[in-house]
Amino acid sequence: MRSGKRSGRSFVRARAVLVAGMLGVLLAVAGCAASGDSSGSNAKADVRSGPREGFADGDGGAAASAAPEEQADGKAAGKDAAPKPGGTHVIRTATLSVEVKSVPKAAAAARGVAEGAGGLVASENTERLDDTYETSHLVLRVPQERFQEVLRELAGSGKLLSRTSNAKDVTDQVVDVESRIATQRASVARVRELMDQAERISDVVALEGELSSRQSDLESLLAQQASLKDRTSLATITLDLTPPDAPGDDGSKDEDPGFLDALGGGWDAFVTMLRWIAVAFGAAFPFLITVAVAVVVWRVLRKRRAARRAAPAVTAAPAGKDGASAP
Repeated sequence: MRSGKRSGRSFVRARAVLVAGMLGVLLAVAGCAASGDSSGSNAKADVRSGPREGFADGDGGAAASAAPEEQADGKAAGKDAAPKPGGTHVIRTATLSVEVKSVPKAAAAARGVAEGAGGLVASENTERLDDTYETSHLVLRVPQERFQEVLRELAGSGKLLSRTSNAKDVTDQVVDVESRIATQRASVARVRELMDQAERISDVVALEGELSSRQSDLESLLAQQASLKDRTSLATITLDLTPPDAPGDDGSKDEDPGFLDALGGGWDAFVTMLRWIAVAFGAAFPFLITVAVAVVVWRVLRKRRAARRAAPAVTAAPAGKDGASAP
């Protein structure tokens, strides 16, 4: 009896183990099938999406070849539109007035300072006051990083009379011009592409006019960019060199004039009076001539009238002895 019970229990255990193993196998097979179906659906989706993306631009190969060019153009435009890594862009100007003992030597030294700093002399104007003294007006262009150094050297070349300095930040203007240049270049490129695709002559003519207008705007922007680059890279210094006052010219002569000064002043006043009298006589001369002619005519007419009145008394017959007139 006990052996029968033990064999029955072992049979039940074996059966339970067999059923559990079969369930595990079924679950594993189902999991593999599900993963296979999901991978297959993903592969189908990739296959379907691939042609759609390829035909979205018309030709897969053309789109792939055009993408690098567009990226390159985008990078180039980004480089043109981005500001320079130097930070701000400033236009610096200064004006100096210096009194020096020798203007020619000071002007030569100023030219040497500007050229030694890597700059140049934009203009120079020298004017001679008399046989001894002269003045010079120089416009110097120096690099921005040497601006303060050159100012100190020029101001120390003599007696500083006046000094003004100005700095103008044009960073926004520089960035705006560079951005507009990038946009205008892209616009010109689009018009040229349309010209290559145009078939009718009227379209080609219209596109040529549009291209000429856009290229003109682009050249104007490039000129503005060049001007800004020149003014922000080189500072402008205007230098005026003057000689000192003449020795002994302390103004005493003006305050206490001598006999010769008074004589010279009187002579000038006399000559001026004669000049004004001559001018007045010249202005009145036509009127005087007219009045003189009128007086002469009036006197002639008066004499003739008096002669006519005296003529009848002279022509009358003389009276007789008895007082009667002769027959």
